[in-house]
Amino acid sequence: MTPIETPRLRLRDFAARDLEAFLAYRADPEIARYQGWSDYTRADAEAFFANQARAELGAPGWYQVGIAARGSDTLLGDCALHFLGERQVELGFTLARAHQGQGLMTEAARTLLGFLFGELETHRVSARLDVRNEACAKLLERLGFRREGHLRQNVFFKGAWGDEYLYALLEEEF
Repeated sequence: MTPIETPRLRLRDFAARDLEAFLAYRADPEIARYQGWSDYTRADAEAFFANQARAELGAPGWYQVGIAARGSDTLLGDCALHFLGERQVELGFTLARAHQGQGLMTEAARTLLGFLFGELETHRVSARLDVRNEACAKLLERLGFRREGHLRQNVFFKGAWGDEYLYALLEEEF
């Protein structure tokens, strides 16, 4: 992916130098609380980086975009893009705890949505989240997403059945 710069951020592919920062936020139990992983290890991070080295932007499957500070290029988090086919993408995101609450993910996600709807001609972007993740729901609503559904006990998550919200945004709504 060609890097995209915002006033404070640089959205780009991962680099080998990002491994330690990536592992630090992925291993944080508070960050993992609503994510699909637990007890994230160095081996998990290394496998992720190896997989991302083979991923192709726009090809069916997951593609992760690194979120770095514009000046220092230090990795702060990432956005997950799940290319579903038929011009549809599922969006996810993770930001290190020290960088939350500053509008950085809003800036990154809004820029990434512009790229998806513009350059990649995406028709629909969706997101699924744990109903307890209020910060994520607020972020999606700030970005213009609509809540399309409340999926009751649809996922067995970390030892218990959980509910998810489904959000979506159409190209014409962006």
